[in-house]
Amino acid sequence: MILVVDANILFSALIRAGTVRRLLLLSSHDFYSPEFSIQEFRKHLPTLQKKTGLVSEELNRLLDQLLEASGLKLVPFEEFKGKRSLAERISPDINDVAYLALALQLGCAIWSNDKQLKKQSAAKVLTTEELLQLQ
Repeated sequence: MILVVDANILFSALIRAGTVRRLLLLSSHDFYSPEFSIQEFRKHLPTLQKKTGLVSEELNRLLDQLLEASGLKLVPFEEFKGKRSLAERISPDINDVAYLALALQLGCAIWSNDKQLKKQSAAKVLTTEELLQLQ
């Protein structure tokens, strides 16, 4: 299954070596995320440092390892900008527009635990729990 991975999923995998990290690393899904999700990571770096107890270099290294091991592909905005306008109209939250636009471009679901994002119907949104049930 092809899935667009929301930043909250990446953050969860970074914070704890639990179910989300295992799903990212061990499942056979094809993962994609907007390239800007790395900017989100940097923006939230202080919070991630507090939650993990890791310094920024360690968190950056862990992120690189997760991206490589999971095969997650970071997609430049140029590749899905044609869906941005539609995504802006239907997204319940402006912060989710890029994820929704990428999912529309790829014709796939979004892996997110964001309840707001589930309020739209243009792209299926799977929570971690729902994704586990599909395994």
